[in-house]
Amino acid sequence: MPSNLAKVAGLSAGSALLAISFPYVVKLSAPLLSLVPDLQMPDYAFPIPFLKTAETETEPPPFVCDTSHSYKTELVSLDPLVVYIHSLLTPVETSSLLSTAEPLFAPSEVIKHGRELRTKDRTSSSAGLPGNDPVVECVLARARRFMGTMMRDGWDEMGPTQLVRYSAAGQRFNLHHDWYDSPRQSVGTGDSRKWNRLASFFAILQDNCTGGETHFPFVEGAAPPSPWGDEIWGGEVEEGEGRGEEEGRSLPLWRAHEDGGLAFRPVAGNAIFWVNLHPNGTGDMRTMHAGLPLGDGLKTAMNIWPRRYYR
Repeated sequence: MPSNLAKVAGLSAGSALLAISFPYVVKLSAPLLSLVPDLQMPDYAFPIPFLKTAETETEPPPFVCDTSHSYKTELVSLDPLVVYIHSLLTPVETSSLLSTAEPLFAPSEVIKHGRELRTKDRTSSSAGLPGNDPVVECVLARARRFMGTMMRDGWDEMGPTQLVRYSAAGQRFNLHHDWYDSPRQSVGTGDSRKWNRLASFFAILQDNCTGGETHFPFVEGAAPPSPWGDEIWGGEVEEGEGRGEEEGRSLPLWRAHEDGGLAFRPVAGNAIFWVNLHPNGTGDMRTMHAGLPLGDGLKTAMNIWPRRYYR
């Protein structure tokens, strides 16, 4: 009577023979194939270690910065200068920035009296982005080109970037300004120069929310906002479609706030740009703004604060 070892050896040999001959079986002509009885194929892998199939992991293609990416602008205010930018960020860039920042989010802080503090005035979460990330570099280069001669090559810098997230009802950032009361000095860089935030870009990455507008109470529009919202940039609106009727009409990108000034609704990919400093380097109080309380959903945005350096 054959031993258990012999049975195992016979089964392994039979499995190996079946696996080796199977490719030739499926190549048989139709008449011959009809003579082959139906094989009951197991729903598990053959126990043949030396015939393992190599699993290949597909990696996403490397990011390539689209230097030809175009965006459109609307002049909101001349003094202070406020510009609305349509499609500053691409969907690919947005997805990558969110993926990079996801494990880095922590409760937001504010700087008061030279110290970073957590406060009830700001209840969001924030994540600093690595400066050597290729997507961050791409977006900063685009923002730098937008600013033109406002930035002095070899002297001023775009500065670090930050994502901010509002994810719970009521989260907000009360009225504040981005510029510092007095220029700051870089820490741990060996650079003795002082700097302040010359301007701000506030770009939206996620807008699946209610509420969460950005309110500038001291900014008056140079002209009324676009009456058709995003549709004016998404293709021509056919004559009569949505015009003069509430139904089918897009929400305006910004509106006159009931307490004064302008309130901008979050729209993914779009951004607001404004200049923080007067020509003499002091902060412009009219650029004070607030992140209004979130209703529900999720709002994520990117802060870019270009730096003006002083001797």
